[in-house]
Amino acid sequence: MSAHIMTNVDALLDPPTHIRALRRAAETVVDAAAPLVDLYRPYLDGLHNLPRDGRFLLVGNHSQAGVEAFLIPFVVRRELGMLVRPLTDRGFGKMPFPAGEVMAAFGATVGSPESARQLMRHDQPILVFPGGGREIAKFKGEQNTLRWEGRAGFARVAVEHDYPIVPAALLGGDDVYTSLTRRDGRWGRFSQGLAERFGGKPEMAMPLLRGVGPTLIPRPQRMYLGFAAPIDTTKSAGIDEQTWVATVRDETKKTLERTLQELQAVRAEDPYRELNPLAWSSAAQPV
Repeated sequence: MSAHIMTNVDALLDPPTHIRALRRAAETVVDAAAPLVDLYRPYLDGLHNLPRDGRFLLVGNHSQAGVEAFLIPFVVRRELGMLVRPLTDRGFGKMPFPAGEVMAAFGATVGSPESARQLMRHDQPILVFPGGGREIAKFKGEQNTLRWEGRAGFARVAVEHDYPIVPAALLGGDDVYTSLTRRDGRWGRFSQGLAERFGGKPEMAMPLLRGVGPTLIPRPQRMYLGFAAPIDTTKSAGIDEQTWVATVRDETKKTLERTLQELQAVRAEDPYRELNPLAWSSAAQPV
């Protein structure tokens, strides 16, 4: 049942009764969590860049904390009143009950070109992380960087449907832990081999981490989320599609990296960047 729900877009757009019930329950929980989110005062910039009709593709960066998977849809729903459709890793479609049903209730579907095409035909707001799981486990020196490795599927589908792309940059999630090992070091090579041996992918290797002190308790960090101006994907006459897809991909990546740099500049001067309660009232806010 989980695999069917998360791979069948028709079931996602017109879900069965139990998924609709789960969705209502999930929305109730999320709405109840809103005061707690506000208490932490995430830095939110560029909300005006979200197209009001909901017809856009959000392209984000993954972090070690994974908070972007919650915060981006939360912010968009509160701003526009629309459910964002996250495209997830294919492996999530094989999750046992009830995990797949819960993710479907939050609007998620297994990421594939056909899933994206179907959602775009219905003018749905979509969320994708081109770096996938390889962007979550950050080794030393990889914090706040993109690891797309040439992936351009999101750009190709967006170009096909003239779908605007809104880069969504999340800063702070890579700083809840400190990576102690490098990918090309002894532990990194061992971890990559281990991941490959047990059926995973080398890029899913895990570094050695520490949080507060020598523990794995996450280090308190404020989250900074910035939405850049929409990128027009409409192809001009005289440009071949392959070249235009590469141009859109590169422009999206550059914009996302630039937005991350802008957020880093804000955080550097923010007294509330480590969630110090005494600095709550003086937390940096968008101009």
